[in-house]
Parts: sequence; structure tokens; C-alpha cells
Amino acid sequence: MKIPGISSSMKRNSIMMFIITALLFFFVGVALGASGGESGPKGWVATDTYRVMNFAVLVGALFFILRKPVAQFFSSRIKGIENQLSELETKKKDAEQKLEEYTEKLAQLDKEAKKIVDDYIRQGNEAKARILQEAESVADKLKEQALRNIDYEINQAKLRLQGEILEKAIMKAEEIIRDEITIEDHDRLVDEYLEKVVA
Repeated sequence: MKIPGISSSMKRNSIMMFIITALLFFFVGVALGASGGESGPKGWVATDTYRVMNFAVLVGALFFILRKPVAQFFSSRIKGIENQLSELETKKKDAEQKLEEYTEKLAQLDKEAKKIVDDYIRQGNEAKARILQEAESVADKLKEQALRNIDYEINQAKLRLQGEILEKAIMKAEEIIRDEITIEDHDRLVDEYLEKVVA
């Protein structure tokens, strides 16, 4: 796995620095261990001065050896952090730009949704007007049909009524004629009818 900001030379330098630090602790431990087993006089002795001098030389040598790799390590680490910060700044700017784009898109979506709702309302009102107009047209047609049916029924009723009146008038006329005609009138009418048929 690659760690951002750390190159292979930095890895090499850090490994070398670790080895040198481990050796330093080893030598210091050996030096301290060598002095702890003796039961000599207490206080500062000549060997203590040599030990301090050895330690100072060791620290100086380590400083001289590690000065350049440590400086390079820290400078490369600083550069890596600066690179990471610049990348993060770029990503932040990109994110802010995307946020701005999405905010604009959301505003446009609100406008678009309002437009769609307005279109649906307009289409609904047009459909309502069209349906009402069609309903009025159908109602007018039904009214005309009903008036024609009523006129037809009235004419049929008049015809039936006239037929009934005519039938009753004929029956009444027959009754009147039957009541007022005599046998002589009957015979005379039969004779006249026969004469007309024969002639």
C-alpha cells in the first residue's frame, strides 16, 4: 500500500535511521550494563570520563551521519504534507464547485417542477372545459331527442284519441240510427242499395 507523500528514498532513509537508532541504544545499553556490575568506589572516576567521551563521540558521529538523511526525511515529509494539503485544497474547491452546480440544478428542478405542475393544471382546466362543452352538447342532443319523442308521443296519442272518438261516434251514430230507423226505412234502404248494386 502506497502512503501518500512518502517515496522509496524516504523509506530507505527511515529504515537506515531506525537501524542506527537501534545500534545507538544497543551501545548505550552495553555501556551502562558494563558499569553496573562493578563494586568500585563511588563518585566520578576516569572510566566515567571515557564513557562520557565515547558517548559524545558516538552522538557526534550519529549526528554527522544522520544529519543529511534526517534533513532529507523531514524536508520530503514537509513536501509530502504540502502536496497533500494542495490536493486537499483542490478537492475542496472541486467539492465547492460541485455543491454550487447541484444547488443550481436543484433551483432549476424547482422551476421545472413548478412548470410541470402549471402545465398539468392548464391541461386539466382545458380538459374540464372540453368535457363541460361535450356534456352541454350531449345534453342539447338529448333534449332535442326528448322533444322529438314527446312530439311523436303526443301525435300518437292524438291519433289514438281521434280513432277512439271516431269509433265512439260511429257507435253512437249506429245507436241513434238503430233507434230512429223503422222497418220500412230499413226495407227501403236495402232496396235502394240493391238497385245501386244491380245497376
